[in-house]
Amino acid sequence: MRIGILTCSAATQESGCSSVSCLHDLRKRKGEFSRYANDESLDLIGIINCAGCPTLAGPEKLLNRIRSLVEFRVDAIHFSYCMDALCPYKTKYRALINEHFPNIDVIIGTHDAHVTHEQFRESVKELLCQPRRTMVEVIKGK
Repeated sequence: MRIGILTCSAATQESGCSSVSCLHDLRKRKGEFSRYANDESLDLIGIINCAGCPTLAGPEKLLNRIRSLVEFRVDAIHFSYCMDALCPYKTKYRALINEHFPNIDVIIGTHDAHVTHEQFRESVKELLCQPRRTMVEVIKGK
């Protein structure tokens, strides 16, 4: 089975998630990877992140990123735990991928949850919304 993982851009780009839990459970066949038989080979083809919270071009950008996995004969794409917990568009994205790539299995989830979705969302929101200096403040010497 050739696997791709789609992660949340906010979690990876903004919050520094390195997908360690996703990769751990892939190797151990835990979480949503437990669906694969122990004697079945699992090959991680790639990890991509979404295009960020949608703009008018969001769906097309997502399809281009998915295409980068499909070109390497991916069999299944797992939406990461952060996509499952954080993304209000995951159902729309899943339908979009299913429509354009009907031979690819789309699975919502990767690793087992460490906390509830609600606790995770609150922690990530706090992380993303903490005050920080901007370039304007640096330029103006603030």
